[in-house]
Amino acid sequence: MPAYSVLDLSPVPEGSDAATALKNSAELARHAESLGYKRYWMAEHHSMPGIASAATAVALAHVGNATSTIRIGAGGIMLPNHAPLVIAEQFGTLATLFPDRVDLGLGRAPGTDMATARALRRNLAGGDRFPEDVLELIGYFEPETGAPGPKAVPGTGTQVPVIILGSSLYGAQLAAHLGLPYAFASHFAPGALDQALEVYRETYRPSERWPRPHFILAANVFAAETDAEGALLKSSMEQAFVNLRTGNPGKLPAPVEGYLEHLDPSAQAMLAQALTVSATGSPQTVERTLSAFIARWEPDEVILTGQIHDHQARLESFAIAARAMQAINARQMAA
Repeated sequence: MPAYSVLDLSPVPEGSDAATALKNSAELARHAESLGYKRYWMAEHHSMPGIASAATAVALAHVGNATSTIRIGAGGIMLPNHAPLVIAEQFGTLATLFPDRVDLGLGRAPGTDMATARALRRNLAGGDRFPEDVLELIGYFEPETGAPGPKAVPGTGTQVPVIILGSSLYGAQLAAHLGLPYAFASHFAPGALDQALEVYRETYRPSERWPRPHFILAANVFAAETDAEGALLKSSMEQAFVNLRTGNPGKLPAPVEGYLEHLDPSAQAMLAQALTVSATGSPQTVERTLSAFIARWEPDEVILTGQIHDHQARLESFAIAARAMQAINARQMAA
């Protein structure tokens, strides 16, 4: 019976600004908490006018203050951009402010273009040290031993749960080797999902905290009263994705009727592949689609995201998705 969670990029719609986006994120987090969502994750992206969560730890403090029980965390922090000690201090501080509520998802990609990656002042070959950096970071969260060396203050002893993020076999292998949960970025890069999941489950090495593998499936959701309304909501993300892939990132566009019909076939094919793991449409369609995803991949958790231009429509979409997950779980319990 999979838990259900939220992945929020704090979208900045056309005609709006980052301040409004972050205010909306806090409101969505409170909404998700009331709907039974387990986690509320935010993602690190840089130099993207349509995403307001670049300073992820700061944004999470804002969300943490707006909520009381839902887990908050990063989905994720792009570790090659940072010194592990700095991230340990940031998330150790969050764990001190919000005890037993903080998660730390770690990714290996820079989450931006190469020029911005250089501006972040980390060695661009830092991804090659990703396993070592993950272990160093986890070490900072362990209880005090008295050994000499740098310490995360706050951070030491908080034992913040670490999750590996990925969209390839690399992350699956690392998560399995370290005995950590694994979240797959199937909401925009599902190509290697089946193979990565097989590798993760078959090679998993149990750890003290995670004796069994824990797989998190990421899925888009664009839910509305009708299938046509859901498809219209999705057109904002489709536009944003095409803009990003063509080197023109901007704010989240307003929805456009018939957007797909006017795209060239190659762009249509790209979107069809990238956004395969999407539940789009009426409550019945969304529930049926999510149920099929769960039956196929048997995730321990589903983390839902949706870049929707209108904030009220986004709130309603997550409410519909929560009801769908509750119905799916109720059927599993009754079976």
